[in-house]
Amino acid sequence: MDTRINHQIRASEVRVVGAEGENLGVLSLSEALARAEEAGLDLIEISPNAKPPVAKIMEYGKFQYEQQKKRREIKAKSHTTETKSVQVKIGTGDHDMQLKARKAAEWLSEGHRVKVDLFLWGRYKYMEFNFLKERLERFLKLIPEEYKISDTIQKSPKGLTCVIERAKKQ
Repeated sequence: MDTRINHQIRASEVRVVGAEGENLGVLSLSEALARAEEAGLDLIEISPNAKPPVAKIMEYGKFQYEQQKKRREIKAKSHTTETKSVQVKIGTGDHDMQLKARKAAEWLSEGHRVKVDLFLWGRYKYMEFNFLKERLERFLKLIPEEYKISDTIQKSPKGLTCVIERAKKQ
């Protein structure tokens, strides 16, 4: 969305905010432009959807800088959470399990969700569900970070899977 300034503003009257932030009230467009010109500044439409639209008297370069600064702050605050994956197998050794558990804990502390897969192939796919579930739970117990299970342990095409995420801190 492009910001309209000075003669690009289409409304016949606008609510004007002065250079020091004071409310100048609803003025005709020509009067508002005259006031902006007197001050040697621009008339910038800051709220085009309001009735009547709100315009501010200020330097356009300063306005652009402030808008850019706001966008940067919003971007810095937003944090995208990804779903990371950890895959363990029936025969995965204890040391490897601990390494993978530490990696999962690291991702959880960064705020990501972690999908834990117990990968099964061949005959392992037909083993008793409770035995397989116990193997997956054994891995979950190794994770040093506090977490909660957001998707319960269930069968998947690859074997067993569950999704965990960081427990909310009080």
